[in-house]
Amino acid sequence: MDAVLNSLMSGLPILLLHAAVTLAMLAAAVTLYVRITPYDEIALIRGGNLAAAVSLSGAIVGLGLPLAFTLAGSVNVWDIVVWGLVVLAMQLLAYKATDLVLRDLPRRIVDGEVGPALVLAAVKLAVAAVNAAAVAG
Repeated sequence: MDAVLNSLMSGLPILLLHAAVTLAMLAAAVTLYVRITPYDEIALIRGGNLAAAVSLSGAIVGLGLPLAFTLAGSVNVWDIVVWGLVVLAMQLLAYKATDLVLRDLPRRIVDGEVGPALVLAAVKLAVAAVNAAAVAG
């Protein structure tokens, strides 16, 4: 039992640090995502816009998934930061590319069209899965 408690006491601070760094990166990425979209997701969601909620939800999970795999495969905080920045940049670029392909997407989300929002969320999650697998090796 002492070995287990000693392991917990030595590993817990590292776990908390790694989790805190990863969650901070996720929060920063979601904030950046909300700022680079041409509409205010939060205001739209507060107004009951389901399409904006679907799109933002896909973005949050899509940003979190590769970060989770980065965290799982990391050996130290710098590993999380460096690879986390790489996967987050890839995700944000994929989102912008999707916006370009699905023309008029911002207006359609503002108008509450759920169909395009679902396609956007699916693309975000698919790209996240590929990025997560790539970073996991």
